[in-house]
Amino acid sequence: MAINRAYKPLLDALEITYPQYLVLSALWETDGMSVGAIGERLGLDSSNVTPLVKRMEGAGLVSRVRNPADERQVVVSLTDAGRDMQARSTCLGQTLFAAGGMSVERLVQLNKDVQAFRDSVSRFVSEQPRGSGH
Repeated sequence: MAINRAYKPLLDALEITYPQYLVLSALWETDGMSVGAIGERLGLDSSNVTPLVKRMEGAGLVSRVRNPADERQVVVSLTDAGRDMQARSTCLGQTLFAAGGMSVERLVQLNKDVQAFRDSVSRFVSEQPRGSGH
């Protein structure tokens, strides 16, 4: 919540939402990802990513095309405007570093720790028998 509050004025100026920023960030790492791969990267269901991507397509940030090799798969790619947003959004990372008061090394380690925690919880959930009330 605090991170969202720190980012909100900057995102408002860019005319994107935080979830849209996360999708863009995933595509800046690897352009041309499927909706499913974006969801996996962000820890979201495809059903949550699809409406986001549709709005982003309407805003001219991404394009969506069916994968000719697998018609069930939609591939999302950055447009020039989506690529330009990367340079325009560098202030977000700078703001977070300043607000956090931690070294880059500490933030990188914190990110790794949080990802490891997420992965452990995901493994735990996937290993639980269906229908157990715990």
